[in-house]
Amino acid sequence: MDKKWITIKEVTLNNNCPECYNTNGLQLTFKQKFIENSLYRSITNETTQAIYCKTCNTAIFPVMWTEDIERVFAYQQKAFTPKKASIKLKKKAWLFITLFSVLILCGILLAILYK
Repeated sequence: MDKKWITIKEVTLNNNCPECYNTNGLQLTFKQKFIENSLYRSITNETTQAIYCKTCNTAIFPVMWTEDIERVFAYQQKAFTPKKASIKLKKKAWLFITLFSVLILCGILLAILYK
């Protein structure tokens, strides 16, 4: 099972970085979990957020956030709408479902005929 995080939204923040104090390097990224295997593809409701400074190449964890960053983060989180959770079956899954249904129907018909 292949689990990936796909980027849904990236926002550039104009706040000061708590590490290097630069005002043009902060990047807020919203990601959503994507699962794929041989039978289906699925987008889950599970999301994650991260703030990264491109100037000093540092991940900014919530412990390091200033009040300004918290306010901007809260606003962006309210504005963020993740993709709806969905499951898409692949051809292989549909083949298994069809085969299983045919086998059950054959079993029912044989049970009725040889009562």
